[in-house]
Order: sequence, then structure tokens, then C-alpha cells
Amino acid sequence: MAEIGIFQRLANLWRGFLSIWISNVEKEHPEIAYENAINSMVEKYSKLKAATAAIIRRREDIDERLKKAQKELAQTEAELNVAVETNQDDLAVVLIQRKNALATDVAELTGDMGTASKDADAAKTSLLGVQSEIKKLKSERDVMLARMQSAQARLRIQEQLDGLSVDAEVKALDNVREHIKTTIAAANLGQELQASSLDTRLAALKMQAGDVQAKQQLAELKAKRAAQQANPPQKTM
Repeated sequence: MAEIGIFQRLANLWRGFLSIWISNVEKEHPEIAYENAINSMVEKYSKLKAATAAIIRRREDIDERLKKAQKELAQTEAELNVAVETNQDDLAVVLIQRKNALATDVAELTGDMGTASKDADAAKTSLLGVQSEIKKLKSERDVMLARMQSAQARLRIQEQLDGLSVDAEVKALDNVREHIKTTIAAANLGQELQASSLDTRLAALKMQAGDVQAKQQLAELKAKRAAQQANPPQKTM
């Protein structure tokens, strides 16, 4: 008994794993799930159709027997009337017994016919319902798979657009911009250091001293010329 319980639990566990695996496959491939559902519905429809055909056949058999019994009952009643009118009492007794039996058969067959008709109508309704569900499921499959394909296409386009993102290019340009700024700053720093160096300052001072001397010489020349113009040399007789 314990071994049977273990095997049963293993079987249940295996069915659980199988169910999860099938569920995952169907999620990845919804067309398979729809196809399985439609095939299951079609199989159910086929079985229900066979059962409905049997019910209708039974109704037709009962209807045929009922009509036959009704015809025999009418014939027996006609014969009974003739036997009574002709005073054939022995035949009348037999015909009365036959009439009663046929009347009972007609009543029973009428009840059976009503039940068979209801069963046939219910079976046809169920059959039409399953047929309608199959059509709806097929229509839903077409719509949902089309939506799925559209969504997948949009995802692929989105992935392509993500791949075309300019973030990497912008970052690369940022690095280049930083490098250019750093280079310019380094150059400016060199100029600043050169301007503040001792040699540069001495050279600038030398240039300034030269300017001062030149200006002094210019002033002396101007003063000398002004003096000459103020005291021009006198001509001798």
C-alpha cells in the first residue's frame, strides 16, 4: 500500500511538471494553445454530433412505431364497429382486447415521443452551441495571434530604435569636448607660466627701459631744436 502511494505521488508530481512545461510552451507559442483548444472542441463536437444522431434516430424509430400503432388502433376500432354491428360478439371481444393493448401502446409511445423530441431538441441546441463556440474560438485565435504578431513587431522596432540610441555618441562627444577644454587649459597655463617667469619679466623690463631711453632722446632732440629755433644764428656784415 505504501509503495502504491509513493507511485501515485510520483505520478502526480510528473503530471504537475508536465502541465507546467506545457503551460510554458503554450505561453511562448499561443498558436499551439489555440490549436489544442480548437481540436478539443472539434473532438467534443464530433462526439456530441454522434450522440445527437443516435437521439434523433431513436425519435424517428419511436415516431414510426407510434404511427404504426395509431394506424393499427384505427383499423382495430373500425373492425370492432363492424363486429358489433354484425353481432359477432366473439370477434368483438378479441378486437376490444386488441384495441385496449394498442391504446396502451399509443399512450406509451406518445409519452416516449415527447421525451425523445425534447432530448433531440436539447442535443441539437448543445450541438449548435459547441459549433458556435468553435467559430468564436477560431475568430478569437485569428484576432489574438494578429495582435500578438503586431506586438512582437513593435517590440522588434523598439529594440532597433534602442539600438540606434545616440547616448553612446553623445558620451563620446562629451569626452572629446572635455579633452579639448583640458588641452586649451593646458595651453593657457603654459602661457600664464611663461608670462610670470623671470626671463620674461626681465625681457619686458628691458623693453620698457629701451622705450624710456628712446623717449628721453626724443625729448632732448625736441628741446635742442626748439632752442635753435628760438636763437637763430645772426648773419655777419
